[in-house]
Amino acid sequence: MKYLDEFSDPDLAERLFEDIRSQTTRPWSLMEVCGGQTHSIIRHGIDQLLPEEINLIHGPGCPVCVTPLEIIDKALEIASRPEVIFCSFGDMLRVPGSGRDLFKVKSDGADVRVVYSPLDALKIARENPDREVVFFGIGFETTAPPNAMTVYQAKKLDIRNFSLLVSHVRVPPAIDAIMNSPDCRVQAFLAAGHVCTVMGIAEYPELASRHEVPIVVTGFEPLDILEGIRRAVRQLEAGEHRVENAYPRAVQVEGSPAARAMLSDVFEVTDRAWRGIGMIPASGWRLSAKYRAYDAEYRFSVRDMDTEESSVCRSGEVLQGLIKPHECAAFGTSCTPRNPLGATMVSSEGACAAYYLYRRLQTPPTRVNGSGKGRTKGTAVSSVD
Repeated sequence: MKYLDEFSDPDLAERLFEDIRSQTTRPWSLMEVCGGQTHSIIRHGIDQLLPEEINLIHGPGCPVCVTPLEIIDKALEIASRPEVIFCSFGDMLRVPGSGRDLFKVKSDGADVRVVYSPLDALKIARENPDREVVFFGIGFETTAPPNAMTVYQAKKLDIRNFSLLVSHVRVPPAIDAIMNSPDCRVQAFLAAGHVCTVMGIAEYPELASRHEVPIVVTGFEPLDILEGIRRAVRQLEAGEHRVENAYPRAVQVEGSPAARAMLSDVFEVTDRAWRGIGMIPASGWRLSAKYRAYDAEYRFSVRDMDTEESSVCRSGEVLQGLIKPHECAAFGTSCTPRNPLGATMVSSEGACAAYYLYRRLQTPPTRVNGSGKGRTKGTAVSSVD
């Protein structure tokens, strides 16, 4: 059950919904890039409170979800080795590989540890000089700088028993790949504010111009997302395609120069496979030649692996915005958070997990009008019949 007065400023939310409704004259499809934005949208019922002409498409902006199966299997292979202490953030432990996950490897006796920072893994390496310590470095531009800094520190301190298993991806090439897809239905993007906090917005104007799509940088609070939608709809209705920064309290045009300098020193751009999507040119990072000795793929010789995705899981189509989670036959039946078939059900930012958590278990009912007009305060918008 979702209530308009759950918003931090219900009156402002009402005005934003009304402005979106008054501007909308035709159907539009907008993609929110980040999984955190997806969860905020579903939790607060934003998609059901919008005019029915506005379709929100959930993008591939969940780093856990897009980590390719091959990388997961490499992590499992490395973690299984007796000389290794394998360190990861907790959300990666339940992501299924080809036949098991890191929890299963840990239960079989491997030394798998949950850490809260890559520097924690570096500390473990210093305390255990006779063991190989590997940190699983995944994520978008947001998490890449601390991982880069950790490798930089390892080299500076000459800590030779530490390495990084890298699966970092970049958002702008993914937007480009989505727009180049023949099945693309996206007409505007809500870009992830935290990514732009690091990288700035310099890569987006060319994408907006070439593909003729508005790109609005937004935050993660419900009101931030509504403001992003309002600006995107205004551009669409006016036939414009510009980059707008609707998150100026956190995002500067140039991003963080210090973080970008660290990234350019430690990493180099490479082609990267995205789970459920495939190979996207120049969409990832790998350790540069200067730091190649700290690359776990090279250190443990796990560079090529054959993998096969679940035949019934349609998470790839979810990640591309082609279907909603409840349109997959496995959703909520053979695929649940306790028994996930794909990463989109495992991750705290995955679209399937959001739909399951907030009870979007079937096609939603007809939405109320966009502003909530005609409902008394406190009247609920139910996510299921």
